[in-house]
Amino acid sequence: MSRATLAKKNALPLKEAGLFKELLSQYENRLLKKGLKTAEQILKKFPEHGETLCMKGLLLTHMGRREEGIDLVKKGIRFDLTSHICWHVFGLIQKADKNYEEALRSYTQALRFDSENINLLRDSAQLQTQLRLFDNLVETRHHLLRLRPNLRQNWVALAVAYHLNGNLDEAKRVIEQYLYSLKNVPNYDVELSETLLYYVNILEQSGDLSGALSELDTKSKSRAIVDRTAVLTTRARLLTKLASPEAGDSWKALIDHNPDNLESYRGYLADQGVSLDDPTSALEAIPHLKAFAKTYPKASVPVRLQLTILPASDPEFSTLITNYLERALKKGVPSIFADLKALYSDLEKRKIVETIAENIKQQNFAAVEEKPSKVDEQKEPTTYLWTLYFLAQHYSYVPPSTTVVPNHKLALEYVNNALSHTPTLPELYLLKGRILKRGGDFLGAASAMNEARILDGQDRFLNTKAGKYLLRAGMVEEASRLFGMFTKKDAESPGHDLEDMQSLLFLLEEGDAFKRVGKPNLALKRYMAVKKIFDTIEDDQFDFHGYNLRKFTLNVYLTLLTWEDTLRSHPGYVNAAIKASNIFVEVSDDPSIVKALTTTDHLSDAEKKARKKAKKAAVKAQEDKKSTQTSNADKELEAPPPKDDDPEGLKLIASTDGLEQAAKLLQPLTKLAPKNIDVWLAIHDVAIRRKKLLQAVGALHKAASLDAEHPELHIRLVDLKQRGKTFSDLPAPVNSTFTEELEKLIPEAASQSLENYNAQYLQRHSAESRCILAAAKVAKSLSGSVQDVENIVFNVFGPEVSLDIKTALSALSLLVSLSSQRKDEFRAAAQKHFEFSTAFKAPSELEEMHKYVLAESTADGKPASAESTTPEKK
Repeated sequence: MSRATLAKKNALPLKEAGLFKELLSQYENRLLKKGLKTAEQILKKFPEHGETLCMKGLLLTHMGRREEGIDLVKKGIRFDLTSHICWHVFGLIQKADKNYEEALRSYTQALRFDSENINLLRDSAQLQTQLRLFDNLVETRHHLLRLRPNLRQNWVALAVAYHLNGNLDEAKRVIEQYLYSLKNVPNYDVELSETLLYYVNILEQSGDLSGALSELDTKSKSRAIVDRTAVLTTRARLLTKLASPEAGDSWKALIDHNPDNLESYRGYLADQGVSLDDPTSALEAIPHLKAFAKTYPKASVPVRLQLTILPASDPEFSTLITNYLERALKKGVPSIFADLKALYSDLEKRKIVETIAENIKQQNFAAVEEKPSKVDEQKEPTTYLWTLYFLAQHYSYVPPSTTVVPNHKLALEYVNNALSHTPTLPELYLLKGRILKRGGDFLGAASAMNEARILDGQDRFLNTKAGKYLLRAGMVEEASRLFGMFTKKDAESPGHDLEDMQSLLFLLEEGDAFKRVGKPNLALKRYMAVKKIFDTIEDDQFDFHGYNLRKFTLNVYLTLLTWEDTLRSHPGYVNAAIKASNIFVEVSDDPSIVKALTTTDHLSDAEKKARKKAKKAAVKAQEDKKSTQTSNADKELEAPPPKDDDPEGLKLIASTDGLEQAAKLLQPLTKLAPKNIDVWLAIHDVAIRRKKLLQAVGALHKAASLDAEHPELHIRLVDLKQRGKTFSDLPAPVNSTFTEELEKLIPEAASQSLENYNAQYLQRHSAESRCILAAAKVAKSLSGSVQDVENIVFNVFGPEVSLDIKTALSALSLLVSLSSQRKDEFRAAAQKHFEFSTAFKAPSELEEMHKYVLAESTADGKPASAESTTPEKK
């Protein structure tokens, strides 16, 4: 049967054809209930009309009856396989489900029967961009331009398609034709300005630097390009690439435009042949920076760069840092320490800063203690306050890759002196909390943060910091109540609202808190919520494929696409992916974890009742939300959010494909975070349990190339060597390759026992606490006696060993897992080592201490107002 015969067979009579047009209009205007009635009116007479069935199904999907709607659409397609409307509807549903590949196939099928449908072509182009199918995108954009050559965005869209496909010459040609065709463009037209800047960008990328500079100068002088900052930046960059003598003046003009832009100074110095990344070359920048500091006395960048470049032995460094620090402290700049701490990698510079700050403190001490008649008028009490604030940060901070030992006791003394001076400054309580956290007193830190937020109960930042520190102290319920002060009151819970708001900070911190308190199911739930947020961000770019072209923000659009391609390199995703995969691995190794979580035998009657009540509340909230969405169905086309049938993450953690989920989480990181050793270790952990042996060995090779002596890598190498003995059923090629690669990783283990190999590793790193802990874990895996493991663990308290809180807590967890008789001895030793810590208290002691963290009192000892605090705890 021919296509024309099929079309004639499926055609509706005049009356029903009119109703069908009305149905399409009702859908476009979001009149869903009316549209449903119209569709049913047609189907009474023609129950097998495919297009009407598909439209009815589309309406039902938007009214909450998704499964029923999809079945109708599929049924409609079977009745009319040659209708572009049927395939278009199917594509719309698949697009709503984020199934972009299938949606594009449906649109391609629809275009076979209506090749000049503008909407189909436009949606197909957006899907092709989303899927990065740039060859097909060029073809689709060509088709759209042939159909609508008078539409301006079709021209730039084709140029962008060529650009994305790597064909800059064709992109340039299309833009030139478009610009030539423009008539009667008004002055200061932003769309034209953006297009011209995009054209200059294309010329620059294609290598026509002279043409790009000529176009930029001509159009900026005629005011066709209105973005002055973009003109200055692009011109300076082009002149530098052309090695023009005018480049220096262009960079100076850019510096004059914004004297505190670091990149402008970098560009100017690079044009002068000076690289700030080369210590030898950087010294040549000093005369230039002195001149800039004189020209722009209020700018901080020229002086700050000199502080980075000058060696500590240069007397000029001491003069500059003295003036720089004094000026900031006199003005009361709270962020001065954050500015200067980058210098602390040079311990000599750190010592000089410390001496200067102590001198400033002594000089301004008189402004507080002596009589006003004896005080220099230039000395301000606030200078003394901010100097104490600076020094407290200074003594508690440990620069990376240094052997500096923090002096938390002195830091606390300074911050307490500052609080005695000004007890109403929230920054002081925030700093006190940070110092206590670094010292291991997580409860005291949370209490200090709570005091800070009480000073200003309406400040979201202070409340957020207090909630974050409560989570770190293991007080999840208290933190949830605190976050609830700023979340929707009708939300299912503060956590759900914060998840809807895509708060990565909250999700990661709460996930870590749940993991610490022994609730890996809820921790995994939070980490996977982070993954969903990144999926949403990736999906959200779909709307911008059309929006940016309509608004002619072409350069920003290309930046967006580049950023989206590297989206999952974000530390939030990397952190969540690694931690979620670790939980999946733990469950794979020990399935009893799931059994312990799902059984309720260990719960008290009160806990069982509370869990049942929470489930009922969640069901009621879902029903209320569903009824609200149904009542607004005519106004809202978006599909209702899926019901969360696993609020506690029990189904998630018990899923049979946990390792596959972990592998999918980690897969993007192989390209986006190749320098992160924790990524490769996590990939190995998942691969070895999925019996992907070559992938596992390859991951360890990558990790070894980053840090061959990494403690976690040492654990994996020994574990892999042990597992290698059990892989007897491997195919011959895989077995031989696996054996060869394993020998390359640990050649020393071939000629000695793993016990000796571990002992040698411990001997090489006897002063590194993390390596000592790794050796203890390996000794445990090698079936060493509990006493041997204990002896290794207690080496972390050696006089030459630099021990941190995190490693000490991990060591204590290892002893607890062994049911060691010396765990209390370890607690006592750790408590002595970390003077301010509460982290090593017994669980019963910690529970009692929790009661006093949120005690409501302001700095002056008076009770806080009910509006600004959480419910009082006795």
